[in-house]
Amino acid sequence: MRTADRVARARANRRVQGRKGHRTIQASLDVPLPDIGPFDFEEDDYTLPLPTRVLRFFLGLLLVLPCAVTLATLFQRVSERGFVLKFWYTSEFFFFSIGSVLCAAWLLSGLARQTWLYLYVLGHELTHVIFIYLSLGRVSGFSVGLDGGYVVSNKSNILIALSPYFVPFWSLVALLVLAPLNHFFPLPAYRPILFAVIGSTWTFHLLFTCWMIPRDQPDLKENETFFSLMLILLANIVLLSGLLCFASPDLDWWHDFVFNWYNNWSDLFVEPVYDRLWG
Repeated sequence: MRTADRVARARANRRVQGRKGHRTIQASLDVPLPDIGPFDFEEDDYTLPLPTRVLRFFLGLLLVLPCAVTLATLFQRVSERGFVLKFWYTSEFFFFSIGSVLCAAWLLSGLARQTWLYLYVLGHELTHVIFIYLSLGRVSGFSVGLDGGYVVSNKSNILIALSPYFVPFWSLVALLVLAPLNHFFPLPAYRPILFAVIGSTWTFHLLFTCWMIPRDQPDLKENETFFSLMLILLANIVLLSGLLCFASPDLDWWHDFVFNWYNNWSDLFVEPVYDRLWG
């Protein structure tokens, strides 16, 4: 396994030759990558220039503050008695939890592991593709397999590189399929089905993301690893907060969350800094 891991990491950090202005965006797995088509490869150096690395490291440090405040606000909101009574006992949370637990149990059991792995890599690379097109880029190569995947594009940026780590692709697919289906052919148990599917697909995204990140991902290295991890953490905390807002039967929950977040930010950072400078 160690040998396979070294091969995977070496072959994941590569760039397409003979395609000026194009680069690869890849998912590195813990198994050796096969030959991937008509492209010739050379070793790719994802090391950023020192000034850029230093700048992004300090940007990552700055992201620690909103990560801490957002996470503290989330724990504060979900532990309140009113939220417990209004949300934990709702059918939305029940079916979301059922989907989440079933998905986690299936993944951890190892059943159909290759199928799950292929679906994750497919969703990972398709998320790259979507954000490449949203960034007005072009895709000239695409491959997905059990041992990894890649996208060849003329454009790469932070959003393109990191989007698969905080965008739950299959949750969006489920929502885009179930919502129109229910509109034209009303489902008798639409909301339970929707929340169970969202729970399972979001858990699928979260578990595989946690599994992928330690595997020396080029997506993280090319944007400075610490900065990338802080951005991914913040985005996933915001996503989880958004899911809770979406599932909450109380529409004021979102406003209360923002209000609490502002108060926590002010109490922890704004007021102390203001008092120190002008107090």
